[in-house]
Formats: sequence, structure tokens, C-alpha cells
Amino acid sequence: MTTALLISTYNWPQALELVLKSVAQQTMLPDELLLANDGSTEETTAVIEKFIEDTEINVIHVRHEDNGFRRSEILNKTIAKSKADYIIQTDGDCILHPNFIEDHTSFAKKDLYLYGSRVNIQKAFLPMLFSEKKVRFSMFSKGIKKRTRALHIPLLSNFYGVKEGLSKKLRGCNVSFWRADFITVNGYNEAMTGWGKEDSELIIRMMNNGVRGRRLRYRGIVYHIWHKTSSKSNLNVNESIQQRAIDANLVWCDNGIKKYL
Repeated sequence: MTTALLISTYNWPQALELVLKSVAQQTMLPDELLLANDGSTEETTAVIEKFIEDTEINVIHVRHEDNGFRRSEILNKTIAKSKADYIIQTDGDCILHPNFIEDHTSFAKKDLYLYGSRVNIQKAFLPMLFSEKKVRFSMFSKGIKKRTRALHIPLLSNFYGVKEGLSKKLRGCNVSFWRADFITVNGYNEAMTGWGKEDSELIIRMMNNGVRGRRLRYRGIVYHIWHKTSSKSNLNVNESIQQRAIDANLVWCDNGIKKYL
């Protein structure tokens, strides 16, 4: 099984630098690093190019022009470039626990997607975070909340099994799935522009196609850096698209990854 770590990013090079630093410190490196760049400026490109100089990981950087929030589109375009069997997905504002890739990889099974925990790094801690370039945390670290989510106890994670239905704990910044399962449902629905529900709508179609979910409690941890909430102006539209996927038991979206393959 080959793996790809997928990171979406938009105009926060300071955060992306820390995320990439945490990638370099993984106990298991991915076969590919996929960087889905939703139209960031050259400052972000410079951070990525510096990382490429310093790593032996195969880095695939895909960027399109900045034309509003088009996360679904850039994720489809980037996954289309991948040759990996298994995709582990996070965001450019989420620092990875050192075992993040190893945790997701060790639980990867046929017809299964995984979702892990997100610890929140608080706003007041950001000056210290960036000045110290901190990427290692524990339950007792300063500047975090939801502290119990920072516990990395592999033995306890075995008590969490496969769950039916969509979990409220699912986050697109900490999810993994088989690339083949993603392509079978035509990937992200690009009719969903603007923030909200694009990850859960994808997972709903995957579940409608027989893929089930498992939570990686006490494993698969990310540390989410505080930032202002994105505009939710298109949320009602996205919610209606998701509800249709539920009501009609959809497994396919018309506007997805197929056109890039």
C-alpha cells in the first residue's frame, strides 16, 4: 500500500511552515506529499519550494488561480495527480502529531475510512507558537484546549470500532480513505463552493456506496491553529446539496474529479 499525505492551503505560509515541519518529523513518511493550493500568493510557494529542497519525499504541488473558496476543486485536481493507494488528508493550519501518518496507515482496511481527533491551539498562544516554531505538544502543553484529545494511547484506541452513520466528530482536516473509493463516487462535489459541508457530503456518498467509518480515538491527532472563521455565506446551499445526497442515497456527483483523470 502506498500512501499520500494531502494538505490543503490558502494564504497562511506561517502556519504551513509549521505543518510541513511536523511532516518532516513523522515516524512514517508518506510516499507522496500532495499540496492543494487554493490560489495562495508567492509567499506560500516560497515556503513549499524551501521544503522541497530539504526533503526526499515526492512532493506534488498543485495550484490554481485565486477565485474565491474553491477547496473542493483544488482537492480534486490534486488527488487526480496522485498515484498513491491511500490518501491521508489534513489542512495547512493543522500541526501533525509525530505518529499521525503511522496511526492512519496502521488502521487502513478495505471499505473503511478513518477520522481522528483535533486539538485546538488557542489564539493567545499564537505569538509564542510562531516565534518558537513549536510543533510538539502533549496533554499538559500550554496554549491548547480539548486536552484529552491530545492523549496518544494506542492500546485504548483499539476499543473504538466501526460505526454506522455520519459522526459529528468528522473533520476534513483529519480523515483518510482509499483513493479508489474516492474516485468511485467522483470525489468532491465542486457544486459546493464556499465553506462548509464539502467533506461530510463526500463521506455520505462514500457511505452510501458501502464504505464505513472508524474513529481514531487516542491516535491520529492534529493540533488546529486558531484563526478567524471563514465566511459561511454559502452554507445553506451546501447544506441543501448534502441533504439531497442523504435523501436520494446518492453515490455520485456530476461535477467531480472525473474530468481531471
